[in-house]
Amino acid sequence: MSGPTRRGFLAGTAALGGTALIGGEAAATEAEAVRESPVVPVGDARYEDLVLRRTNERFFPRPEYFRLPTSTEQVVRAVNDAVRAGKRITVRSGGHCYENFVGDMAEVIIDMSAMRQVAFDERRGAFVIEPGASLWEVYQRLYLGWGVTIPGGQCGGVAAGGHIQGGGYGPLSRQLGSVVDYLYAVEIVVVDRGGRARAVVATREPGDPNRDLWWAHTGAGGGSFGIVTRYWMRTPGATGSDPAQLLPKPPAATLSAGVGWDWRDVTKESFFALLRNYGEWHERNSAPGSRYASLFSPLLITRRMKGDEPGGFGMVVSMDATVPDAEGLLRAYIADVTKGVAGTKEILPLTRRPWLAAVKLGSLSQTDESGMYKGKAAYLRKRFTDAQIATAYEYLTSTDHDNESALLWLLSYGGKVNTVSPDATVLPQRDSIMKVIYTVSWTDPKAENANLDWIRRWYSAMYKETGGVPVPNGVNDGSYINYPDSDTLDPKWNTSGVAWHALYYKDNYRRLQQVKARWDPRDVFHHVMSVKLPR
Repeated sequence: MSGPTRRGFLAGTAALGGTALIGGEAAATEAEAVRESPVVPVGDARYEDLVLRRTNERFFPRPEYFRLPTSTEQVVRAVNDAVRAGKRITVRSGGHCYENFVGDMAEVIIDMSAMRQVAFDERRGAFVIEPGASLWEVYQRLYLGWGVTIPGGQCGGVAAGGHIQGGGYGPLSRQLGSVVDYLYAVEIVVVDRGGRARAVVATREPGDPNRDLWWAHTGAGGGSFGIVTRYWMRTPGATGSDPAQLLPKPPAATLSAGVGWDWRDVTKESFFALLRNYGEWHERNSAPGSRYASLFSPLLITRRMKGDEPGGFGMVVSMDATVPDAEGLLRAYIADVTKGVAGTKEILPLTRRPWLAAVKLGSLSQTDESGMYKGKAAYLRKRFTDAQIATAYEYLTSTDHDNESALLWLLSYGGKVNTVSPDATVLPQRDSIMKVIYTVSWTDPKAENANLDWIRRWYSAMYKETGGVPVPNGVNDGSYINYPDSDTLDPKWNTSGVAWHALYYKDNYRRLQQVKARWDPRDVFHHVMSVKLPR
């Protein structure tokens, strides 16, 4: 990712990372809180830049106007203005949604990118994070300011706004859990039955009358209940007033390495061996408290190039460098996963780095994530079946598709995540050990239909035994709402008879509908995969 100069980096994080809030008030001045947020209508020179501020270039949101608030009060005013005018509202923070939830028929887009503070709130005894802050900003400010972190995602350009409420995860989740396991409170602008917008704070405290609204933000994703303006994060059970003790500390250093394969050296047998080995290793080593709890190992398999064109794929592994015999454990992991896999070669030497430097090096920027693409996903309770591995091999090596930018991405999961009850948060997948992502991307807009058809057929074939989608069973465990796939609503691609929401929320959906009825009775906040009002 492109970054600031070393001098600017140190100066900026010293100032921003060490901020403390007194009494829980936002850093905006009184004048900023009172004045109206900027309105950017069609024809304004800034409008087109805001249209382009998203990662999936399939979608071009073109509302009547954008609002860019800098405070909660400004969000309340912006929502009240839109509701009174009868305008459809959508909201975005980082612009990373897989689907067109923000741009679809939006008349007003409230863009939260200017609200990006990360600070310690002394009154609440928790860290406050505004929705526009990128994950990279969150990590560097928490760590340089107090030596703490949250177990969030690897993509540094993703903003906290959608990531947290969708049940974010990342390289530290096997060791520390999901991001939502640290959510103490949330501030949301909601609209009541009379059409009046107001800000509400909901906490996880058992006696909080708004606790149901807090719960709804622990894995439901964005766009269903209101607009989040602040999150407060604190480790459950943490006591005292020392900020350095109120969130977990990351490893002091990270040990990492990588191996790769040239497709020309990969046979069907070695492909089978690799996916079996990877999956079976995670079956054996994903229990909470495992000596491999700190290990995170994405396996990224790109589609094979045609003919003799070069093409390959790889696996990166990282873990806490301070774990006893970390180097031996890491090497043993690589040996286990690559056993019987011909053509394995080192692509990244074993390296030890300070934690924050390792995070920055591994962080995907918004530039890395741009382009036209379609993504699908699933949870895995066990390794892929042999039939699924065969299907993956068939589609990744097929010659019936001209675009080579397709990816099968397996990621480590489980561990501490699986110590939480499925109904304690909205995030119900609490016994999965891996996540899997399927993507295809392209540069020519005319190629969209062919690419969509190809990935839909691939995904449907992977889950042929369960109606084309990952219906929870002994192997699959539904999917992740931060990787939404609107095809799960389409009976052409979901023939399982299982509703889309059962894939993402399982038994928690009915309770989400009750929260929706209480806090958004007019259905002001909605999109194609939002929580629906109960009938």
